[in-house]
Order: sequence, then C-alpha cells, then structure tokens
Amino acid sequence: MPYFFSGLSVLYFLFLVFLIFLNWHQVKTLMYWLDPNLRYATRESDVMEYAVNCHVITWERIMSHFDIFAFGHFWGWAMKALLIRSYGLCWTISITWELTELFFMHLLPNFAECWWDQVILDILLCNGGGIWLGMTVCRFLEMRTYRWASIKDIHTTSGKLKRAVLQFTPASWTYVRWFDPMSSFQRVAGIYLFMIIWQLTELNTFFLKHIFVFQASHALSWCRILLIGIITAPTVRQYYAYLTDTQCKRVGTQCWVFGAIAFLEALACVKFGQDLFSKTQALYVVWWLLCVAFITSLCLYGMVWYEQNHRSSMKSLSECEDNSLNESTGGILDEPKGEKCSGSSSHSSRRRRGGPGKSKTVTGTNGEKLKALVCGRH
Repeated sequence: MPYFFSGLSVLYFLFLVFLIFLNWHQVKTLMYWLDPNLRYATRESDVMEYAVNCHVITWERIMSHFDIFAFGHFWGWAMKALLIRSYGLCWTISITWELTELFFMHLLPNFAECWWDQVILDILLCNGGGIWLGMTVCRFLEMRTYRWASIKDIHTTSGKLKRAVLQFTPASWTYVRWFDPMSSFQRVAGIYLFMIIWQLTELNTFFLKHIFVFQASHALSWCRILLIGIITAPTVRQYYAYLTDTQCKRVGTQCWVFGAIAFLEALACVKFGQDLFSKTQALYVVWWLLCVAFITSLCLYGMVWYEQNHRSSMKSLSECEDNSLNESTGGILDEPKGEKCSGSSSHSSRRRRGGPGKSKTVTGTNGEKLKALVCGRH
C-alpha cells in the first residue's frame, strides 16, 4: 500500500511537470478533451455574490448554508484531525485558514464571508465539529487492543464478518505528540513550515479552480482533493517521524514529493494566472506570513504550557499512588527503577483489596515477596 501512495504521488508530480511546459491554449484543449462541457463553465464568483447583507440574519438564511459543501467541510476536517492527531495544531490551522481567506480576499472574491458565517458556521461548527469527531476516533483507536487473527482460525460466521470489517481498519495506531517542553528550535521551525505548506496546499485548491475555470463540484476538483488527501497520510507520518525521532536524520521521500507537488501547483497557478496575480498586494502577503508565524508561536506556547502542567499533574498523581501503596504495604516496598509489574492495574487492585493473607508466599527476599504481592504474580 505505501508503494501505491508513492506511485500516485510521482504520477501526479510528472503530470504537473508536463502541465508547466504547456501554453494556455494547449491546457484548455486538454481540458476540453477531458470534458467538453468545460467550454461553457463559468467561475462561481461571476454568478454569485458574497458577503452581502450580513446584518440580515434569519433562520432560513442560516439553514441555506448547510449544503453538501458544508458537509464536505465538516468531513474534511474530521479527516485532517485523523491525519494530524493534535487539537492544538488542528485549531491553529483552522484559525489561520480563516485569516488566509481574509488576506487573499482581494484575489479570490469567494473568500468574502459574513462574520457569522466565518466564525460560527465555519470555525465553530464545521471545523470544530470535524476536529472533535476526528480526535474522538483517534482516542478510540489509541485505546483499542489490536489482535489480528487469521480468518481461517475463526469458526463462527459473525466472527468471520467482524474480521472482514476489521480488515479496513488500521493494523496499529501510534500516539502522536507534536510538541513537548524539551523540543528544540528545529521542531518549532519545522511545525511552522508544516503549517505554511498546509495553507499553500489549501490555497492551491481555490486558485486552480478559479484560474482554470471549473466548478467546485466538478470531477477535476474533488478528484484532486481526494488524491491530495490520500498522499497526505504518509507525508504527515514521515514528517512527524523526522521532527520527533532523534534517530531519523532525513526527511522521507514522500515528504519531498509532496512539497514538490505543492510548489508545482502554485507555479502553475502563477504561470497561467498572471492577470490575477498582477493584482496581488504584497503587503497583505507579508502580513499573512507574520500572522501565521505569530499564531503558530502562540499555539506552540500553549501546547508547551499544557504539556508542562499535564506532566506535573501526572507526576503528582503518580507520587500520590506510590505513597498510598507504601502506606498500605507498611512502607517496605522499594522497587528498583526500570522494573514494571506484569499484571494489570485492575488485577493488582483486586490483590490489594484481598489482603496479604489471600496471596501466595514467594520464596526470596522481602522485596521480592512484596513485589509479587502487589503485582499479582505467583
């Protein structure tokens, strides 16, 4: 399966390289060959008005925004949360994307939205709901025990059906932690670069359909979004490993290909949309970069603060459990560091509630006897 993703990435990369060397007439000829109806396609901004009568807020107007695109927005953020697996980064990308729409509104009129649409419907409902759903699924997959048995070893029909359904779920799930208090400046810069490339990929989606003139519901639009989503999964995994694993010295191949794809898409937009980008206000772009940097720093500071407080609270809880354990055992348990109990916590608690008299005596030193008592070993 990883080779399949890599193959798709390389094929799309080669197609973009081919596209760069075409002229405008050749590109339109290719598009009309793929779909002759594109000859009559119009831009959404040419037939629709955006951010008008924002002071008029009615129930009918609010409900009219809950269409298939709103569901796609919600589902897209659920998928992004499954990829990123961090509340902090997801909310930061969500907020910075709304700022991106404001700074590039002078180029793309469909970025103009009423305040209640942008804040309540987009950020809180669609983005927030999608992030919550994705992170809830992540927590479920993190806590799940993965036991894979051959379907030949399952004798019941219901068991075989359940095993067949589980075939489409992950073989394992890794707990993701993008930032911690001991992180270096390299990780901070790496996360900032990650967010910039993410925003650039999102921008390419809107610039491509605006410059090459096709609707958001067209197959060219949603096929590209689906392709980007597929190749993003291994890219994020490789990039996370590079940022957090000290043994990983190089960025994975998929990361380089994905970065090249984002760059070539932007290059194609600039080449074939010179009339559009000639209206670019450089000050807005500079302010956009500064705002993304500031909000990213704010996010990372918040994540550090959370990790520090979460770690201290977990340490305090662990110390309280150790103290209560020492009190219950008479204070003679002094387990060496690095050794862990083999029994589960619930099993150990049942042993402790049963009292010392209900546990078997183990020959050896007093520490070994007491360790066997607490850990539930025989």
